[in-house]
Amino acid sequence: MSTTSIFSIFHDSAVSASGFRASSRMRADLQQVLTDLIALQLLGKQARWYVIGHDFRDLHLQLDEIVDIAREGSDTIAERMCVLDAMPDGRPETVAATTLLRAFPRGEQSTAAVVELICDRLRTTAGTMRIVHDDVGGEDPSTADLLYDLIDDIEKQCWVLSFENRMAQPTR
Repeated sequence: MSTTSIFSIFHDSAVSASGFRASSRMRADLQQVLTDLIALQLLGKQARWYVIGHDFRDLHLQLDEIVDIAREGSDTIAERMCVLDAMPDGRPETVAATTLLRAFPRGEQSTAAVVELICDRLRTTAGTMRIVHDDVGGEDPSTADLLYDLIDDIEKQCWVLSFENRMAQPTR
């Protein structure tokens, strides 16, 4: 096949002069991932301000790690959306209206409660990415790779965080 033929195949599909363009479904999927990551970042900060109790300092620092992962992840997804001609919308009103993450309770929360609350939000965020991953991957494997990395990072944080509340089982 000649170079001209290959160019014609790509030109006739989803490629334009500006590059690959995401479908409307992929745009919506990535927008959902973006809003959940932004919400996770905000809720992680809120949890840091509300947490009290045993192992406060360690949990406070771990929440910073989660916030950093969510912030960097949201930036990565937003930039990828720009590359794919799918303009990201991270405005507060959009995030509040569309995130799948539940609100964080008002007031001080024990370290044990914060672990449960944040693990729930981490699972929801990773779940969003798992739901959209295959559709995104079918359209753009490069973007799916970004989602893989984020899923891994977020699920690892949930695993580490959940062990804060886990009690050792007695040996027999």
